[in-house]
This record gives sequence, structure tokens and C-alpha cells, in this order.
Amino acid sequence: MKIAVINPNTTASMTATIADAARRVAHAGTEIVAITSSMGPVSIEGYYDEVFAVPGLLVEIAKAEREGADAIVIACFDDTGLDAARALAGIPVIGICEAALSTTSFIAQRFSVVTTMERSRLPVEHLVYRYGMGSRCKVRAADVPVLSLEDPNSNARDRLRSEISAALKDDRAEAIVLGCAGMADLTAALRQEFGVPVIDGVAAAVKQAESLVAQGL
Repeated sequence: MKIAVINPNTTASMTATIADAARRVAHAGTEIVAITSSMGPVSIEGYYDEVFAVPGLLVEIAKAEREGADAIVIACFDDTGLDAARALAGIPVIGICEAALSTTSFIAQRFSVVTTMERSRLPVEHLVYRYGMGSRCKVRAADVPVLSLEDPNSNARDRLRSEISAALKDDRAEAIVLGCAGMADLTAALRQEFGVPVIDGVAAAVKQAESLVAQGL
């Protein structure tokens, strides 16, 4: 099967991180096609960026379906353009927020999402309630710009770790959901460091996409 994993921002280096995460968990027979949107913001950190990203995303979705994709993953934790994408496409479209929350709900009663900027928190909180997880899930912001996650000289990863520690202590979270596709490459290290399940939405979405295609859906 072929799964198109679309980064709805225009930063190719982030797409590379997303592609690596997707391929690590994909079945041997699954082809992952990673796509960077050709039109939109360099990162998505709130409602304005999300709306700005949708036109380019929809162009890429239509193209991916024409080129034989069996399913599509939207690799932004805001589930950017998800409803419009599902209205457009005739194949399954998975948002990484919805995939991550549903996966985590199987293994934890209480959990926390740790996202990037404070202005990103409200869109994620709305999704948490939309997906029926409001009584079980808290949302925290590490107050780090998305693109700083790629900069080894920034303190972004330390701030992320600090917020995870607070979630485990103050929220009594049993699992942590990484609230940005650009955090995908940190998953294994954070699991080892904190000793709790750490869920990456890209991986969760790829496995759900594979399941839907395998069921003929």
C-alpha cells in the first residue's frame, strides 16, 4: 500500500523528520511518500497559520490521490484542514492529533499533550474536546517555536523536558502525547528518560492508516 504523509507547512527539513518517523513504524510492504506543501507558512503555530496552510494542503491531497495513494496522513497536530480534506478525498485521511489521542486512550486514563507555543494550546484544546478526551487530557505548552526544535543550540528540548516533568507531577499524567510533528524524532529518547509511554502522532496515524487500508476502508 502507499501512504502519503503530508507536511502542511513549507519546511522541508521538518518533512524529513516526519518521513523518518513514519518509515520507522510502517509495515515492510508500505510505501511512505513524504510531501512538503508548496504553499503556506513555514510553521503552523495557531489559527492563522492553520487557515493559511489549507489551500496548499488540499492541492497536495488531490495530487496524492491521483498518483495512487491509498491513504493520507496530515502531519500537523492542529489536524490542519482535516474536515475539508475528508470532504475532498475518496480515501482515508488521518490527522495526527486524532490518531495520537485515540491511541493514547487505549493505554492511559489520564494523559497530557505537550505542544509548542502558548498560542498553539487553544487549537489543541479544542481538538481534545472535539475528540471526546476533555475529561482525561490536559494540554501544556513548552513555549518553544516549532522550528527551534531543529536547532541544537536552542533550549527547546530542555523546555520540552521541563514541561513533560510538570505534566507527570502536576497533571498526574500516565502518558505524554507530543503535540507537534516536529517532535517525532524525540519519541524514543523521551520514553527512555521518563519511563512512561510517549506517543508520536505521526507513528500513530501511519498505523491507523495501514489498518484502514487493510480492512478495505
